[in-house]
Amino acid sequence: MKKFLQKYGHIWILSYGLVYLSWFFYLEQKVRTNYHIMHVTLDDYIPFNEYFIVPYLLWFAYVAVAVGYFFFTSKEEYYQLCVYLFTGMTISLIICTFFHNGTAFRPVVDPEKNLFTRMVAALYQTDTCTNVFPSIHVYNSICTHVAIARSERLKKYRWLQIGSFVLAVSICLATVFLKQHSVIDGVGSAIMAYALYFVIYGTSESLAEKKASQKALG
Repeated sequence: MKKFLQKYGHIWILSYGLVYLSWFFYLEQKVRTNYHIMHVTLDDYIPFNEYFIVPYLLWFAYVAVAVGYFFFTSKEEYYQLCVYLFTGMTISLIICTFFHNGTAFRPVVDPEKNLFTRMVAALYQTDTCTNVFPSIHVYNSICTHVAIARSERLKKYRWLQIGSFVLAVSICLATVFLKQHSVIDGVGSAIMAYALYFVIYGTSESLAEKKASQKALG
């Protein structure tokens, strides 16, 4: 264990998960009534599709595998991705703490129809329809693909880049086709990911350029 911690001491940042989960479950219990309904007209034109439960659930593996990969291969990219993910997740929790929000358009799902509706029904039972803005599923998917797309090690694997993009888009679409989120939840997440990209990666690139410049000067 001592050798592991000496080599992989950067694991400490993952302890944020305890903070996030505690805060998230607190909000899940607290926000049950009197919340703002997130809805735009476009939501009414998007049909429910239970098959999107597959990419929706793959989100967990997608983010975890990416974090794990960078954890073992590049400490710098690992920290960048974690900070990117955790900053947006914290902002989302702050928004939900002071702006109680949720949806009200989940359909009645027959769990006996097929395996996928059974999975959706289980999702609906375990996950409330509150604390949806901005969507963490959408935000984290964007962050994860950005990290994969930027990685020098992974750029040479075109199939991986395409697969990551397709999965990220599928996860984002799943949030609205499963009626878990309003379109506005995803739009808010995309805007947040765009803004924080320049904060996280722009800052690190500026520091790298500054160090290179100082090194060159001697």
